[in-house]
Amino acid sequence: MEKDIILAWIEEGSLQIPQLLMANYKKIGLNETEVMLILQVYSFLEKGNDFPTPEELSERMTIHNSMCSSILRKLVQNQYISIEEGVSEDNIRLEKYSLTPLWNKLIENILYDKKQKELEKNLHDETNLYTVFEKEFGRPLSPLECETLAMWLDQDHQSPTVIIAALREAVISGKLNFRYIDRILFEWKKNGVQTIEQARDFGQKFRQQQRKKTQSVQKSSNTVPFYNWLEQ
Repeated sequence: MEKDIILAWIEEGSLQIPQLLMANYKKIGLNETEVMLILQVYSFLEKGNDFPTPEELSERMTIHNSMCSSILRKLVQNQYISIEEGVSEDNIRLEKYSLTPLWNKLIENILYDKKQKELEKNLHDETNLYTVFEKEFGRPLSPLECETLAMWLDQDHQSPTVIIAALREAVISGKLNFRYIDRILFEWKKNGVQTIEQARDFGQKFRQQQRKKTQSVQKSSNTVPFYNWLEQ
């Protein structure tokens, strides 16, 4: 007897509920009753019943079939589920529910959240960028300097990390001014430098080239050579 119960349970199958639905149904405008009704529709679909009636759905729930009908209409109108036309094996036209609109809404919500996080990160990076420059220069930036920073970000599409790398390069070269940093960024962009690693490698190669040029002059000197990107 117990074995039969266990076998019946296994044969009944299971319903895989997407974690994204459970985590985000509130964000896409659903309440608990609507979600449960959708899951009931999903369950019927999985069992081969493509168009369960409100009566069939309400038998599994604590709401009346009239309420099921009302909620189903709302879900269709608000594009959480759709009713599609199909053809049976006997070539009979029939209707069936589809949850594709629901999955699309969840995907759109994920993409929206990702975009918002990117915007917040960019805003944080830009704010941090101004702070780093002011700290390195030891003073507030002038309006013209702020405009130059904005131009690097918005017009030249330089990332904050690459701009900060150019700032560090200017410090190493002993040329802490915006004209010099602008020249570094120009050279990097011309040579396809887009990441902090590429900037580091390009800067090392540049300094090696400059070191060779000044090696004869520096033979008897202990001073640290300055590397001038403006001579490029």
